[in-house]
Amino acid sequence: MVRTIAKDHDEKRTQILKSAAKVFADQGFDRASMSLLARECGISKANIYHYYDSKDALLFDILDTYLKDLRETICGIDLEGLSPDERLHAIITATLQAYQGADNEHRVQTTGIPALPSEQQDTLRGYQRDMVRQMSEAIGAIAPEVFEGEKGKLYATTMSVFGMLNWFYMWNSRAGADAREDYARLVTDLTLNGVRGL
Repeated sequence: MVRTIAKDHDEKRTQILKSAAKVFADQGFDRASMSLLARECGISKANIYHYYDSKDALLFDILDTYLKDLRETICGIDLEGLSPDERLHAIITATLQAYQGADNEHRVQTTGIPALPSEQQDTLRGYQRDMVRQMSEAIGAIAPEVFEGEKGKLYATTMSVFGMLNWFYMWNSRAGADAREDYARLVTDLTLNGVRGL
């Protein structure tokens, strides 16, 4: 007999992912046991195995869910009719707003991706590449003459912008939407003025 899916299955799965992300972020993937994960999720060890057959499967689902949603947000922005400056600001703002409430997932991706099998790593890095490409195209459009024949310079500039955004949670993780918008404007202005001065 096929086991039916509980009505609150998706809600419980989401709660497991959030709780497990906190454990992995705080304890590290290697030190987190399924027993500890179950306890932090407020369910039995047997119940967590109903959702995930291994710690690796749980880690992949955390990162796959987080990075896929992040990519859809960042790459799904309607940039039609915006100037290059406005496109960059829109992408930076969307990125910072999407990071809100996902500090644990953000921390886990740094150490978690290398712990997964290569096929899964490729999937997750594909999401990251899509986001980097979106940002890179926006930065390149600001001053194309600066980056012509300079792929390395464009990549370094793109990753520097992500660096400013990715570390925001380290010193201002509780910032709300308004503070994130203010910081997005700051990063945009720094980038625009810096790019034109390269």
